[in-house]
Amino acid sequence: MEKTIKYEELKALIKSNKDLVLIDVRSHGEVAGGRIPGAINIPIHTLDAALKMNPDDFKANYGIVKPPLNVPHLVFYCQSGGRSRMATTKAVQNGYNNVWNYAGAYSEWSRKEKK
Repeated sequence: MEKTIKYEELKALIKSNKDLVLIDVRSHGEVAGGRIPGAINIPIHTLDAALKMNPDDFKANYGIVKPPLNVPHLVFYCQSGGRSRMATTKAVQNGYNNVWNYAGAYSEWSRKEKK
C-alpha cells in the first residue's frame, strides 16, 4: 500500500525540517526549471543504483548523508506523480520503511507556490 503525503503536510515537514529527506526523481533538465526547496535530485533511472550505493559514494554523488533505512520521512516527487510512485516502490524494495509519495508532485507545488 502506497503512502502519500499532501501538499500541506509536506509544506509543514519542510518548515519544521524534521528528519525529512526529499528526493526529486525528475530529469536534470526538468529540475533546472524549478524544484521544491531542500530537495535533492536523483533521476528515476538512477535511483535504484543510488539506493544501493555505499554511504561514501552516495555523499560524494549527492552531497548529503545517505538516508538510513528507517529515516522518519523519505518523500519522493516528480512532475505529475507517476515516477515518484515508481520511486516509492523501489525504495521499499531496497529496505526503506517510511516512504511517501507526494502525488500532487511539482505541478501542484509550483501552482500553489505561484512559481
